[in-house]
Amino acid sequence: MNPESNPWKILASNQAYDNPWIKLTEYEVINPSGGKGIYGKVHFKNTAIGVMVLDESMNTWLVGQFRFTVDQYSWEIPEGGGLIGIDPLIGAKRELLEETGLIADHWEPLLSMHLSNSVSDELAIIFLARGITQKTAEPEETEQLQIQKLPFEKVYEMVEAGKITDSMSVAAIYKIKLMLVQGKLK
Repeated sequence: MNPESNPWKILASNQAYDNPWIKLTEYEVINPSGGKGIYGKVHFKNTAIGVMVLDESMNTWLVGQFRFTVDQYSWEIPEGGGLIGIDPLIGAKRELLEETGLIADHWEPLLSMHLSNSVSDELAIIFLARGITQKTAEPEETEQLQIQKLPFEKVYEMVEAGKITDSMSVAAIYKIKLMLVQGKLK
């Protein structure tokens, strides 16, 4: 038996909810051990996009906002969504300008990850942006944002202290720290 083949069998599915951003489907299934059960899946209609910014002095930018879903304030890298099928770099450039007013001359993919693959198919793509120029931020009407420019090491300390808990931000900050330790980033 191929360990990478799908051991789940779908008997039926029911769309329980749908809006412009997500769709929730409940499946009747036979699980890998042969038992009947249900499984819920949240399908995201956009790709999650994040931007880790580093300037020539190793400063980065964080965006602070109240997150409805977790009922708390959150400090994060600039983030947003991009239409599936459209180059995610386009969305990254848009989000960086909207949230911070920054534009970058140099972009490189930093990492991609599934954010909660036990219940959703949401894919995140995070970029590293360098060669920064400050313009004017253009936040969306739903965003009440605070912006902080901080030394990268201070941001890393915030992750270590549990002050940054957003998964895309934590992953991006740890990735940059690893690249610095390995000498892959200057």
